[in-house]
Amino acid sequence: MSDVRRPIKAALLQVHSVVGLVLALVWAVVGLTGATMAFEDEIEASLNSQMMRVDASATRRLTPDELVARLRAAGDFGKVSVVSMSSDPSAAAHIRFARSDGGTRPSSVYVDPYNGHLLGSPRGEDFFATVRKLHRWLLLPGDGNGIGRKITGSAAICLIVMLISGLVLRWPHRARSIKMWLKPNLGLRGRGLHRSLHAVIGTWVLPVYLVMTLTGLWYSFEWYKAGANWLLARPQATAAAMQPKPPRGATAAESKDEARADAKAEATPLVFDHVWSAFLQQENNDYGRALLTLPAGAGTAVRVRSWARDSSLESVRDEFRIDAVTGRVISSDRYADKRFSERVLAGVLDIHRGAILGWLGKLAFMLAAAMMPLFAVTGLLLYLSRRRHRRLARPPIARLVPGE
Repeated sequence: MSDVRRPIKAALLQVHSVVGLVLALVWAVVGLTGATMAFEDEIEASLNSQMMRVDASATRRLTPDELVARLRAAGDFGKVSVVSMSSDPSAAAHIRFARSDGGTRPSSVYVDPYNGHLLGSPRGEDFFATVRKLHRWLLLPGDGNGIGRKITGSAAICLIVMLISGLVLRWPHRARSIKMWLKPNLGLRGRGLHRSLHAVIGTWVLPVYLVMTLTGLWYSFEWYKAGANWLLARPQATAAAMQPKPPRGATAAESKDEARADAKAEATPLVFDHVWSAFLQQENNDYGRALLTLPAGAGTAVRVRSWARDSSLESVRDEFRIDAVTGRVISSDRYADKRFSERVLAGVLDIHRGAILGWLGKLAFMLAAAMMPLFAVTGLLLYLSRRRHRRLARPPIARLVPGE
């Protein structure tokens, strides 16, 4: 190694070691929880297969408001916030609830779409909800608005630094040797084996970690999300267009009318049926699954997400905003109308977990995430080994005898 490159690599190694030691535990937690959630949908479907299916019938299925009314008659479950409907005659309807005043969210329930009979709460839901909070916010107070989100986001940025510095540090003299890059030397022992595993397996998973990190930042920082939208999306296709704000030049009379409308909406509970009818007209009754979500605040715009019957990806969906009072379609965002770059933005979650590549992609991303603790352990062992060798290599300092 030349005299010029030696101090640069020494500085990179120091940065790599210190950052790795500080954030190893965070990365290990995020990696293991991400691996746990990789096949969340498939696990929950297996655990609740009987609850999620009903006997198909020729009778008319209930509307969302009829389902909610039957559920309220059966007991006090809290305020309904989401209703999921399916075109499959054998699929149960799924209802979720808003958070209570104490901040807790009741378990969701499945109901029979023909008679509103309560089928039960899904198993595994609370477990995966906790794992998701640990993955995103480390279970710290404030959830998405707390310090946990900033910690995981900052850790993701530092992981990019680790990936780049690690690649530079292990760049071999024979850079074209595939064996040097991709084959660990299992015949080694101790420090040599730890370094081989750390470096070679790190090379295997580097592209996956880079994709995970760049997409994970989408959920950590609003500036990152806004920048990605500005770069890749048309102005009319951004999230701001999906939630239109009143124009700046609105007159005082218009402001009063809006205030009266909001007051009326607050006084009258929002219903789903106007939204459901408008949605069916928009999709010409051709849908596979639809998710109706009431606004969290005092607005009247209900968010409706719709997936086709053959859709297997979360991102391949149409999205509408429909006024719950009038049934007017405020905005529509159809997947077929998106450009490639906008489809990339819509598919951030599918890209983040590898689902964009099918179940093999999800499996590969799960295994890569599960390997994160390996780098924490081998990195720590390498750091301790370097410190031990430095102590042994340091020349002894003779002690002075008093009086000399």
